Amino acid sequence: MKITKAIFSGSSSNVKDKPSLKLPEFAFIGRSNVGKSSLINSLCMQGKLAHTSSTPGKTQLVNHFMINEKWYLVDLPGYGYAKTSKTERERLGGVIRNYINESDELLLLFVLIDCRHDIQKIDLQFMIELGKADVPFAIILTKADKIGVVALKNRIEDNARALLEYWEELPPVFASSSSNGTGREEILDYIESIIEK
Repeated sequence: MKITKAIFSGSSSNVKDKPSLKLPEFAFIGRSNVGKSSLINSLCMQGKLAHTSSTPGKTQLVNHFMINEKWYLVDLPGYGYAKTSKTERERLGGVIRNYINESDELLLLFVLIDCRHDIQKIDLQFMIELGKADVPFAIILTKADKIGVVALKNRIEDNARALLEYWEELPPVFASSSSNGTGREEILDYIESIIEK
């Protein structure tokens, strides 16, 4: 798939307030500072489509971007940012759950994980919740340019072992880098294959 047009379509804290035009939705989520905004900008080949920041936790709302006038790329708030108050974490958790559980147009959720680290307990808990709610998801390992090929292969295998304790079948896994474009075509082609089903 080639992205020729990416337009910000609106922000919301509740599904009832998301853009009125109903199109297939593919959402992106991960722990704060996992490189989500950089990945979104890389996928869309636009440097400032999603706001990137050195300070984690900047995404506070559900942001919709219309892609090629055919589908929405949805930027969700990050989870697990410890430096926010408990009240704020609960509010963001509510925003995330409302979207994931209530958006009829959501076809797939991409869960982003920093490939330099093992899957964290908070990531596993989040994915287990997705499984219980029958929410289809895929995993994107970000910052793949930061480790070597062998280390990346070992990380993927380690993650698979951790996930197979909870799932009989593994979700799709993509390695990506917003710096050099690794994984960009594979992720977009996967999205296109789902849209065309």
